[in-house]
Amino acid sequence: MWKHTGQQRPDFAEEPVGDQESVWDYPRPPVLVACDSLVEVKAAGRVIASTRAALRVLETASPPTYYLPPGAVDLEQLIRTSDSSFCEWKGKATYWGLAQHPQGTPVGWSYEGPSDRFANIDGYLSFYPALLECYVDGERVRPQPGAFYGGWVTSTIVGPFKGEPGTGHW
Repeated sequence: MWKHTGQQRPDFAEEPVGDQESVWDYPRPPVLVACDSLVEVKAAGRVIASTRAALRVLETASPPTYYLPPGAVDLEQLIRTSDSSFCEWKGKATYWGLAQHPQGTPVGWSYEGPSDRFANIDGYLSFYPALLECYVDGERVRPQPGAFYGGWVTSTIVGPFKGEPGTGHW
């Protein structure tokens, strides 16, 4: 569980209850935190990845993004796409699609040679819960609002989240 950073939450932020975390307590720039929860990713019921050694990226206003070690991912079910993007914190992202749909929308991404601050996610993969079945300790993850974002929304976090209507200025 993430500890409060001491920053002041905005008035519109939801108040966490019990063991919940507020995305408004997450820092900026983001941090990388180890996670021993069972994290699973499936496509049409087939397991693509499963681990208790994920890493979470925590950033103000965004739900956590989970990165899974390459050894926990069935890479035979994925294919590297020609898509790429650049993150100001992590560097250049590589995108992955499902091997059975090579022309389809990318379902995940990774960083090969990320910035020093995020070196621990080198080669790790993250997935879009809007496109795949993603689970944390058996709870089905809801996707972060907004087509571009890859945050994982569970009952353990509260927002509001970047990507919701009216948040473009965040």
